[in-house]
Amino acid sequence: MRITIMLAALMLACPVWTQASAASTDTVKPAETAKPAPKSAKVAKKASPRRQQDARHCLQRASNDAIIRCAEEYL
Repeated sequence: MRITIMLAALMLACPVWTQASAASTDTVKPAETAKPAPKSAKVAKKASPRRQQDARHCLQRASNDAIIRCAEEYL
C-alpha cells in the first residue's frame, strides 16, 4: 500500500518538476521583468462596517448590474 501511495505521489509531482526545469532554462530579458504595474490596477479597499451584514436582499434586483451595484456596498 505504501508503494502505491508513493508511486501516485511521484506521478503527480513529475509534471511539476518538468515545468520547473523548463522555466529555469528559459531566459528572460531584464527589460521584461522590470515592467511597471498598469495604472488601471485597483487599490485594495478597507473593509466597510457593512461587510458583516447580510446582502442577500440584493439578489431580488432585476438585472445582474443592479445586483452587483447593490452588493458592492457590502465589500
